[in-house]
Amino acid sequence: MQTEARLKSVLPPEQLQVLKVGSAVLSAPRLSVNVRNAPVVASSHGALRTARTTNTGLGGTRSGRVPQAVAFRAAFLYTVTVLLSADYKPEFESLRDRLLELAQIRHVDELMQRVVTVLAERPHIALARIWLVDQGDLCASCHMAARCPDRTRCLHLVASAGSPGSDNRPDWSRVDGEFSRIPLGVGKVGRVGASGEAIVVKDFAEDPSWLRRYQWAARQHISGLNIQPIKFKQEILGVLGIFTTIPTPEEGPAWLRIFADEIAGAIINARAFEEIERLQAHLELENTYLREEVREARAFGDIIGQTASIQQLLRQIELVAPTDASVLILGESGTGKELVAREVHRLSRRADRPLIRVNCASVPRELYESEFFGHVKGAFTGAIKDRAGRFEAAHGGTLLLDEVGEVPFALQSKFLRVLQEKQYERVGEEKTRTVDVRIIAASNRDLKKDAEEGRFRQDFYYRLNVFPIEVPPLRERKEDIPVLAAHFLQQAARRLRLPPPRFTEAHARLLQSYDWPGNVRELQNATERALILAQKGVLQFDLLQAEVGAPPPPPAPKPNGAEPPILTELEWRQRERENMQAALVKSGWRIHGEGGAAELLGLKPTTLISRIKKLGLKRPG
Repeated sequence: MQTEARLKSVLPPEQLQVLKVGSAVLSAPRLSVNVRNAPVVASSHGALRTARTTNTGLGGTRSGRVPQAVAFRAAFLYTVTVLLSADYKPEFESLRDRLLELAQIRHVDELMQRVVTVLAERPHIALARIWLVDQGDLCASCHMAARCPDRTRCLHLVASAGSPGSDNRPDWSRVDGEFSRIPLGVGKVGRVGASGEAIVVKDFAEDPSWLRRYQWAARQHISGLNIQPIKFKQEILGVLGIFTTIPTPEEGPAWLRIFADEIAGAIINARAFEEIERLQAHLELENTYLREEVREARAFGDIIGQTASIQQLLRQIELVAPTDASVLILGESGTGKELVAREVHRLSRRADRPLIRVNCASVPRELYESEFFGHVKGAFTGAIKDRAGRFEAAHGGTLLLDEVGEVPFALQSKFLRVLQEKQYERVGEEKTRTVDVRIIAASNRDLKKDAEEGRFRQDFYYRLNVFPIEVPPLRERKEDIPVLAAHFLQQAARRLRLPPPRFTEAHARLLQSYDWPGNVRELQNATERALILAQKGVLQFDLLQAEVGAPPPPPAPKPNGAEPPILTELEWRQRERENMQAALVKSGWRIHGEGGAAELLGLKPTTLISRIKKLGLKRPG
């Protein structure tokens, strides 16, 4: 009754709740209590204990919860629930074995969670948390932003575990609450993170000035605090803090200091392993993409040609390659846009880094974000492990967006963000990543028209169209066809291990008479097909338009301006007869084989034999 009377003398009636348990009086403020110079009514070392105990197997015994009154010399009074038996003595030797176990963990997140779990298993530890120093990232929404002296770095809550002592059972495993970010130098945890010096409060009843959230401490039955810096070679990596339900044991700070030092080494090792795994995964990913390029790319070799349009193209490449400007390559399908992109990359400062090519038309719409930005394990059905995207694979190098006009309209804004801010997030991850990549885009569509008609974002188009390069179609540079065809034949012969064929002027004229709607790609395929069909015979090009008599290029005008003569049907037949007879004489009337009349005239041997009979040509005796 004397205790109750003394409590009533220092607290207003409306703020005092009196509960009786046996012969003890239990008191606690309902809301905020502001009592100045309140006398000590009871101590957390009081004699209220219970004999009913159960063995926990964790270095002590746990009892039923019995509350006892605690009043501080400062400005408040709160209730503590005694969780442990009177003879409970914390032991720390078992932590040695746990340190050996923790040293084997190779991932920082897993290591941090395991550390707090190991600590929270001990009966006298109510809450264990770890903050690591990292870049400031939530400054706009952080409630401590106004007190933050340096927004470039702060403490990130990365792991938390504990056994709440209140009835509402808050989730102490969450790391996204009020203290998910703490500025360096602010508050108890922030001061430890900034100075590297530990803060240990043996008993809040003896030293209440350290306790700011006393109502929370009363509800959760907190008595002691031990905050240790996590340091490695004088570098502060983070902070390890525990709240205890008993006054901090004498050996507690020394053991937690040893524990924090060992954890610092484990963090460095885990980060090294993660970096090795990341580099290995990046190398494997890069090799996979490069193998895809080798398998899928239909390389045209070096850019070949002497026409004015090709020389202009080469000058444009030489101008833009040394810069990091975005390049938009336009041209019909098969003109060699990818080859132009490779030349830009080869002549750039990024030549020793990868060129990653993505055909945007071949990526399923629902996988676009995962393909380009990557995903984390569990982000969606089938995401069984973390995967880096194409932007990450091209870090430091060049990313070629082939057929960029096929990028879905809804996702173009995310691509634009990477181009403008160099930042992105993996699917299923909140962490913002930074990437250094040069963008080269290619398309056979009129993107400007698409942008004007609303089928392509205008801001995305203008961001890509910093330096446009137009690749001319093959029909506009037919003078380059003979040298291209000869190059492809030699290239195919080496690859297919066939003897190099003889490419004649007649073959060149035949190829120049064709319009090549498939451009250089079609020419390459046609020469390879002709080589396979020849097989030591006469090289024959299977071109439908040429076989049915496609007209040759118009003759050049005479130097004096005179028009070429016009032949009658009879004169044309006579000219054909004389031309065929001249070919037969030159070949010694040999029709088949290399240097035969059929090869000289660019005809199939059967076609030539038929025309010889039709014209009545006979070999002289």
